[in-house]
Formats: sequence, structure tokens, C-alpha cells
Amino acid sequence: MQSIDGGASRREFIVWSIATASGMIACGRADEQPGTAMTTPLTDLSATEAVAAMRRGDLSAEDYAAALLERCEQAKSLNAFITLEPERVLEAARAADRLLASGAEPGALHGLPIPVKDSVNTKDYRTTGGTRALQDFHPAEDAELVRRLSDAGAIVMGKTNIHELSFGWTSNNLAFGAVHNPYDSSRIPGGSSGGSAAAVAARMAPLGIAEDTQGSIRVPAALCGIVGFRPTQGRYPNQGVVPITPLFDQVGPLARNVADLALFDHVITGEALADAPARLAGIRLGVAREFYFDRLDTEVERVTEAVLDELSDAGVERVEVDVPDLGRLIGLTTNPIQLYHVMPMLIRYLADFGTGVTFDEVIEQASVDIRNTFAKYVLPGGEFVVAEEDFIAARDVHLPALRQTLSDYFDSNHLDAMVFPAAQISAPPIGCDTETELNGMIVPFESVISRNISPGSTGGLPGLIIPATLNNEGLPVCLELDGPAGSDHKLLAIGRAVENVLGHLPPPRI
Repeated sequence: MQSIDGGASRREFIVWSIATASGMIACGRADEQPGTAMTTPLTDLSATEAVAAMRRGDLSAEDYAAALLERCEQAKSLNAFITLEPERVLEAARAADRLLASGAEPGALHGLPIPVKDSVNTKDYRTTGGTRALQDFHPAEDAELVRRLSDAGAIVMGKTNIHELSFGWTSNNLAFGAVHNPYDSSRIPGGSSGGSAAAVAARMAPLGIAEDTQGSIRVPAALCGIVGFRPTQGRYPNQGVVPITPLFDQVGPLARNVADLALFDHVITGEALADAPARLAGIRLGVAREFYFDRLDTEVERVTEAVLDELSDAGVERVEVDVPDLGRLIGLTTNPIQLYHVMPMLIRYLADFGTGVTFDEVIEQASVDIRNTFAKYVLPGGEFVVAEEDFIAARDVHLPALRQTLSDYFDSNHLDAMVFPAAQISAPPIGCDTETELNGMIVPFESVISRNISPGSTGGLPGLIIPATLNNEGLPVCLELDGPAGSDHKLLAIGRAVENVLGHLPPPRI
């Protein structure tokens, strides 16, 4: 795929014609006979394709926004949005069309509606954090990430539903209602960025904003069968986001193909677009079975092993080597840092952004599940509150040791990345917030949803979710690729190559 300035790739899109009445776009392929064309619903276009068409004037931003909003209405039972104002989106799209008509140079994301996780500040929309106390909070300014997207021509497409205060992986929000998985509405979409993932998977938008402290980009991407990218810690600006800990909090994108993640990365960082897949021949991927492959759902294990064989056939060198001491180091760092930091960080956020709400008021008005979790793990006197000395040891001793261990793992084994199943299970039913089933056994939900995604976020690594296939229940199974810190550009290129091997999942039927 060429850069956005060069338009869509010649192989994929040569001629565009818009049939606005049917919401379809006709696309001729270079390898088709003259006069033949295929039609693609506007809602199926990738961000890269849609922006290219709008920049050329082949597709109006208003028509595109209208098609996406119609899809939002069709799939509203998923409860993907907390706040969606269609007329505001359409007016912004009309403004984009007027800008293009004036002869001004369109931005790299010209006219693209992007749903934003409702923990990320937006000046034109309330930011609730998924909790009642903040339901009337209207930030004075956009978060820096949102500002950069808007400067590139993107349109904020409402605020998506989340796990309350981003403190969980189900998006079973008791304040604003549960988000539903597009592949099976009785199941969770993952969390905490479940609304953004459901919206992207259900074709309400091709690109969404999420945030990941301990898997909140990668878990919903994996359970909803889309791609998600958590960059190296600090690669994208995190200011203006309801926090847990600045050591792990990281905003990032969700999409349906890696090219759109690369476009997002290009816009936010200003770096060159990662517009070509890597050559898989000779790529070395670490397979650390002791930690990442322990106690997998049988279908997840079957799919993962089949995909590893497929990648080997494509030229990937699988390096079967474990990460020393990984489980112990994660236990000493991930939860102690998050649980200690969340209260002071929330107090600071509430004050710094003029919410007019205190921390005590947030907790008093929070849903019962969040109140109970905070009472047990966060608030003074709680049974499992982290002592200050344990937090200091986690931050100053164990976290540096973990990050050095991961760096050494990549360096000493000459690895380009590591590969593993993103989650030990596929999406469980809504309501399985504390326990779920794994191979006929009832197990703690947290233990099978958080283990594989924790090293990447705690270690500050770039992590990329790639869909593999649907399991025998029609639910997505996805892989995660984690690279060395700072290898974001290369990891996206590897991801594009892996995606070319595995293909794309069929869309959900909703």
C-alpha cells in the first residue's frame, strides 16, 4: 500500500464511483477485465481506503459519515457508545467537504470519523470515564492525542463505552450498560476499551481510539477479532486520559488491518509510514512456552499451533526459548504498581482537569463492583492494599529488572519479536467477571485473561494483536506479537506480513 498521499494501492483500488443511495462504493481491480467492478459497502472500507477516496473527492465526507452513523444505529444493541451525537458528526463532515472544495490541502485523516474511548478527554463531548460521578464532565481541551488526530483532519465520532474507570477486562459496565461482542452478543467484547473494539469490529468505524494499562487495547482487540496496537511506552502522548498509572498507561489504536494502525502511527509520531510488509523469511520469533502457553483453552491451543506451523512454512524461524523468571517478576511489579498508583493518580486527574468532583465522590457513586474492588485493593484499610515499601521496591527494583530481562531475551536470542496467544480463552459470557470456564474447569477470570498481556504493558513493549481465525463456536482467536522496546515500526511491518499470511476474519453478522 502506498502512503496516504499517493492514494490507495493500484492493485486494490483503481477506479472509485460512489453510489450514495445504496451506500456502496464500486472498485475496479487491476487484474479484472475492463468494465468489471466489485462493490464494497462504505462501512467495509479501511481507514486508508476511505481517506484516500475523500481526499481525492471521490467520496464526500458527509456521505461516508452518514453510512457509518447508519451502521451505528443498526448495531446499537451492542451498546458500544456512551455518547454519540450524529448531527455533530455530520456537521464536522460537511465542514471537511467545504475545506476540500475550497482548495485547501486535506489532512492525512481528512474526514475520517474516529470513535474515542470515554476515558480520553474531548472538548466537544463529555468524558465520563464510564462512571456516574463524571457523567456531566466536559473537558476544556482535547487530550493531546485527540488534538493531533483532529489537526490531521479526523472527526471525533462520539465516546465509546468502557469498563468503569478502565478497571477491568469485561466492559460489563453497571453504570452505562454492558458492551456486547459483535460475534456473539451474549459474550463480552473484552476491556477496558470494549466499546471502541465492538464499534470497529461491527463496521461502525474503521479506526478507534483505545487505551491500555494492562491489556485494555489488546484484550478487546483479541476477543473482537480485530487488530490493536499498544506502542512502546510513551510513543504516543498520554496527557488528558483518566489514569491508573503513568508507568503503564498508554493510548493506542484499534482497526481492522495493520495498514490503518501504521497510518495512525504515522500521524501521531510524524515518522515515515510503515507502508510495506516485512520479509518473513529469516524473521526470528521467540516462543516462550513456559509462561505464555500454560493452561490454554483447547481451541486456542489448536489454533495457535496451526498458525505457528503456517508461519514456519512462510519462512519464519521459531525460536523456542523461555523468558527467565518472568512469572515472578510480573507478580512483583504489575499489580503492586497499578493498585498503589491509581488513587493518587485519579486524585490528580480530577483536580488538574477541573472536573469539580472529588475522589471520594467518584468512589461513592461508582458501581458496586468497582466500589468493592477499590475497598479491597486500593482504599486505606483494605485487605490487599499495597504497602508503600512494596510499591517502591516494585518501581525501583523489580520493574527495571523485568525490563532488562525482556531486553536481554530479545538481544541474546537475536529475536525480532515474540509470538503467543493473546488470551488463554475466547470471549466468555457476559457476567463471568470473577470466574469463567477453561477446559471444563471453573477458574478465576483474571488469571486467564490478564496473564499473557501483562508482560508487554508492564515491560513497556510494543504489542500487536493479529486475528488468526474463528474457533468452533465462531469466536475470534488472535495472536499477539511483542517486540523489543522502540521497535514499533519494524513490528508493524512484521504484522503486515503475518496478516498477509493469515488473512482476515469474516465480519460479524449483526
